[in-house]
Amino acid sequence: MSRCWTIVQCRLYCRAMSTTLASDVDVLERVGTALADLTRRRILTMLLAAPAYPAELANALKMSRANTSNHLACLRGCGLVTATREGRQVRYELANDRLADALRELARAVLDSPACPAHLEPRP
Repeated sequence: MSRCWTIVQCRLYCRAMSTTLASDVDVLERVGTALADLTRRRILTMLLAAPAYPAELANALKMSRANTSNHLACLRGCGLVTATREGRQVRYELANDRLADALRELARAVLDSPACPAHLEPRP
């Protein structure tokens, strides 16, 4: 192969990699935002089992419907859940099967350290 062709390949490859990397970072940021909150983690876990309505989630989590709806709006904005209108109700479910599989695998991950340093810091 000529040196010129190698340079062209590198430029094309590097451009594709930076686009993919930026996309991956965006996805991880959105997932991280969703997982950063205990309530959103609990909602995602419940939606792993089956689609649900906000009132059902609120009752199960012992939260107000307004608070539950706010968390669902965040999850929807992050692209992790979808909302389907059914008459006067809205049914929420995980955005896709790949996300569901990823969340299941993440929940099964065995971490070496029993305690996260962030949880050991005193909270104000």
